[in-house]
Amino acid sequence: MNTIPLGRSSLQSSAIAYGGWRLAGTYEGAQVTPEREAHGCAAVIAAFEAGCRLFDLADIYADGAAERIFGEALRHVPGMREQIVLATKCGIRKSGQPEPHSPYRYDFSKDYILQCCDESLARMGVETIDLYMLHRPDFLGDPAEVAAAFQTLKDQGKVREFGVSNFRPSQVAMLQAHCPMPLVVNQIEISLSQPAAVHDGSLDYCLANTLTPLAWSPLAGGRLAPGATVSMQDPEHARKQKLYDVLDQIGRERGANRSQIALAWLLRHPARIVPIIGTTIPERIHEAIAATTIELTREEWYRLYVAATGQKLP
Repeated sequence: MNTIPLGRSSLQSSAIAYGGWRLAGTYEGAQVTPEREAHGCAAVIAAFEAGCRLFDLADIYADGAAERIFGEALRHVPGMREQIVLATKCGIRKSGQPEPHSPYRYDFSKDYILQCCDESLARMGVETIDLYMLHRPDFLGDPAEVAAAFQTLKDQGKVREFGVSNFRPSQVAMLQAHCPMPLVVNQIEISLSQPAAVHDGSLDYCLANTLTPLAWSPLAGGRLAPGATVSMQDPEHARKQKLYDVLDQIGRERGANRSQIALAWLLRHPARIVPIIGTTIPERIHEAIAATTIELTREEWYRLYVAATGQKLP
């Protein structure tokens, strides 16, 4: 699989990345079993063997269990750590932490960022995180304080590069204005089911400022996978069915399936979007990566975009 640089950094990502949201088989740490851990570890190894070189995690995924599972995979495959970009995220605090009355919230305070980084490093059993991201915007976050936390982590050798996730262009610009180092990615939801980033300025900002867009949920949680159907009771049935029809038609013409065409649509954009796949089934991992061999024409891309939005171009 081809590699691309992440932003203005020296980090090189595979064209398709692998995400750890589902590694534990549950979103609650208390529900993680040895069987689920083994399945998640095998999925990471399968993604590495298939060519994925960027692995995306977060401290909140299964209350840290996803990071622990990933660390176990690193121990199983000698030399894997040196061949990948290890990315993880921080900044979300669940309700009841640290006090019973504490609400679910976001926290970009310097002390919390530093604490989270140390905990992630320990769970994964590594000394350095290649790419550290803020998970969701903290409305009370002080950009100067965040910049100070980033500088501390860089000076300590704990993080190589930094990025953000789910930030609006104006929020990225605000933080970058205070950071001495360039932000290299913005991880946002982008898919044919959620194409807003194409026209809301998010991808424009990435192109103008050399940030790499990382696309989470590029297959809309499986809704763009082969075999997915639209309920007749869905008020947007006609638009969604039209999208499926166009995906399937182009897929037949290209000898590909629906998910591969949906991923190829993202890969065609000049911002060099990196889709993050999350399936834990090895066959589907290989199937998704095959999308990198498909280069859609401009006409095919626009056919899909119009079907996705349900509106004719002006």
